Amino acid sequence: MNISRRKWLGMATMAGYASRLGAGADTDPAAMIVRSARPTDLEMPLAGFNDAITPIERFFVRCHTYTPRVDLKTWSLKLEGVVNRPAMLTMADLKKLPRVELVSVLECAGNGRSFYRPRMAGAQWEYGSVGNGRWSGVRLKDVLAKAGVKDSAKHILFDGADEPLGKMEDFRRTITVEKALDPDTMLAFEMNGQALPEQHGFPLRLIVPGWAGDSWVKWVTRIEVLDHEFDGFWMKTAYRHPAKPVAPGTAVDPAQMVPVTDLNVKSVIASPGPGAVPGVPVRISGAAWSNASPVTGVDVSVDGGSTWNTAALGKDLGRYSWRLFNYSWTPNGDGDYVILARARNAAGAMQPMEQEWNPSGYLWNVVHRVPVHFSYPAGYRGACLACHDEGMMVQQRLTRPQWEREVDKMVRWGAEIKAEDREGILKYLADRFK
Repeated sequence: MNISRRKWLGMATMAGYASRLGAGADTDPAAMIVRSARPTDLEMPLAGFNDAITPIERFFVRCHTYTPRVDLKTWSLKLEGVVNRPAMLTMADLKKLPRVELVSVLECAGNGRSFYRPRMAGAQWEYGSVGNGRWSGVRLKDVLAKAGVKDSAKHILFDGADEPLGKMEDFRRTITVEKALDPDTMLAFEMNGQALPEQHGFPLRLIVPGWAGDSWVKWVTRIEVLDHEFDGFWMKTAYRHPAKPVAPGTAVDPAQMVPVTDLNVKSVIASPGPGAVPGVPVRISGAAWSNASPVTGVDVSVDGGSTWNTAALGKDLGRYSWRLFNYSWTPNGDGDYVILARARNAAGAMQPMEQEWNPSGYLWNVVHRVPVHFSYPAGYRGACLACHDEGMMVQQRLTRPQWEREVDKMVRWGAEIKAEDREGILKYLADRFK
């Protein structure tokens, strides 16, 4: 993507401003798929699913409003509502509490919306409104203890420094008291080892591991403990989906809708991408994640789902983190293939082959399908397969120099190999049969 000088200067100015306030570096738009420039919606390319921890420069951004500028010198966190001791905390106060760290996937509830049919309004995310971050901060339960939550409490309301656009209602979300008191729910002031970037919620962001990103409120300035359900637009109307399956295109009674909470088990193939595959063997790789129930396995199919093979999983970084996976595959020969990946979790859930439709396009997790085409290198079929099948090659296990000598011998015996095809054939033989 080309960036004009004016835009570049604007980005540099914002980076300098963020530095003065203590925020970390933001996501780099040049490394992303731009879904919206104002407000900022940036999607991670598929290559990002090969990273165990998503670098901040490639971490997706979802904003309903313009990114606020928060001065840490004047910022404070207000605690109020059905509490025993309303309180006002500074960042210094927060950092006196026990520090915790957690690796967790953050995924927008609408990730995959563009694939639903019939289509619906909203940011048309494909695969990359998700990332895996290392979050550092304090437990929310420890912060709430500063105010003393009363027994009548049912929901915790979060408000940020962002300002509504036009007549939009202020973005405020709640989580249940049970989720708030979970020791894994936290308020983060660092991301991937640096101060929380502006676009990701500087100076304080709610971390709700296992739940969709709509609950991960950014730029938190106020926490209110409620003894009732919050009836604001962003809870009562937005981020809700049917409580049971509905037919595609069905109008759903709002009374039959429930808030989006848990994520679905899911995997995405990072490579190879659609199109021609490289020389064999082909490395199929990607990432898989779930909700509070961790990923236990990923299966890969190279024949459109007729048969499945177990992929190798990467390092386990925690129950809320994604797991990288990989599988080595050697195509049988020329032709079109469809690569699939499906993840499963400890609760027994598995990615579906077909997606349940919902009117807002939330929680897409259908099995990822990647069509590829494989063909032998130029000249190989006529020069090598004219006399042999590949069973003869499989048993050889030769080095590159040994294959060079074997090819030279075959040429002397009559194999017709053009000079421009020789390197491709040698690379194929040396990579596949070693």
